[in-house]
Amino acid sequence: MKNTAKIKKPLSGQSKFIFFCLLPAIVLVGMFTFYPFFRGIGMAFQKYTLFDLTDIHFIGLENFRTIFAQPQFLQALSNSFYWVFISLICQFVIGFILALLLKKPFKGRGIYQGFVFYSWAMSGFLIGIIWRWMLNGQIGVMNDLLLKVGLIEERIGFLSDPKWSLASVIVANIWYGIAFFAIMLLAALQSIPDDLYESAGIDGANWLHKLFYVTIPYIMPTIIASTLLRVIWIFNFPDIIYAMTNGGPAGSTHILATYMMDKIMFGGDYGQAAAAGVIMIILLAMYTIFYLTATKSGKGADF
Repeated sequence: MKNTAKIKKPLSGQSKFIFFCLLPAIVLVGMFTFYPFFRGIGMAFQKYTLFDLTDIHFIGLENFRTIFAQPQFLQALSNSFYWVFISLICQFVIGFILALLLKKPFKGRGIYQGFVFYSWAMSGFLIGIIWRWMLNGQIGVMNDLLLKVGLIEERIGFLSDPKWSLASVIVANIWYGIAFFAIMLLAALQSIPDDLYESAGIDGANWLHKLFYVTIPYIMPTIIASTLLRVIWIFNFPDIIYAMTNGGPAGSTHILATYMMDKIMFGGDYGQAAAAGVIMIILLAMYTIFYLTATKSGKGADF
């Protein structure tokens, strides 16, 4: 009788070498990425506070019910929408305009590019500290400038007044993220063949036709990928808010990311913080699936 069972071959020496080379990276990623991720999901369903570590137990959806009943969480959820939507639109539009301006060579372009791009090399906390000083209600340079040009008659508490605080941190975030879109879109623009513009010009296309029928369709895959990543990063980006307002005044600038950090650092409630984190994961997963489906990311322009 013929034996049809497959005989497992032992790993070759090269395969073993590759496996042992990858093993440290696999162990580190598992320890510092996947274990905290799944442990955090488990904590979302537990009573887990630093003030009583002897009483950690499963409580089902209680943490989710508790945070949804808190006005601070609902305000953070609402603020997250404005934080992401306004920041993304302004960053993309201004970054795209800068990329179009920087595409054509001109004298001093390298220096100008350095000024445009340098903000992306700085840390979010440092950006927040700089803008906190600029928008300070007593000594901030922004109030001085507005007073001197006559736009205001008295100083504005940009970070201490709830009417201005969220707009102020969004402005700082817009300034920080413009460089990302300028870099990504400029690289995509420089990959467009000149032949396409010459052909469009022969057909009588003006600059607006070239923009909407050549430039944007050609770089659409880059636009889709960069906006998808940027939304995820902005949504998970608490650095500027923490440095500028720490979520205040009265929680008016909290987004979900800072709300979660606040639960850990000041409330010591890891269970509720983990529940907020799980909600963030679900929202981002839903957004990613919807966005990639709606934009049909697998299809590029036909040139």
